[in-house]
Amino acid sequence: MCEEHGTESTLGRPGARRTVPSVACNPADARRAVERAVSERCRTTRTRCDPDALDDAMLVVSELTTNAILHGGGVTDLRVDVLGSGVRVSVCDRSDRLPVARDALDLRRRQRMGGHGWPIVCRLARDVRVTGLPSGGKCITAVIALH
Repeated sequence: MCEEHGTESTLGRPGARRTVPSVACNPADARRAVERAVSERCRTTRTRCDPDALDDAMLVVSELTTNAILHGGGVTDLRVDVLGSGVRVSVCDRSDRLPVARDALDLRRRQRMGGHGWPIVCRLARDVRVTGLPSGGKCITAVIALH
């Protein structure tokens, strides 16, 4: 988990919902959803959008959807909300397994392929929460600052 980054696991807590998206969600769809939501918010509030912050948010949602596809049995829900000075992305999947950061080196001390997504999420998000879903699976919610 992201202990040093303020991650809170709420697996087992009641009240979480799961909705299944009407279409398959892949990382490109998720990035477009974040870009649309942030751009619309900046346009309607007439505030400047920080392109680097938007890139961070799109990278986080891309990593979360990729991890859901590779390790979680697929994306079951995607939510994007722009809240004041940040964007909240929630990606749900079918797996109850918690995300873990893998060692960058294998047993022979060689660089591993992959395994960088979760540390990226932990580094770029100011808040990360993992919530268990009553019907099984989990939802990972990350808040990324937009300023």
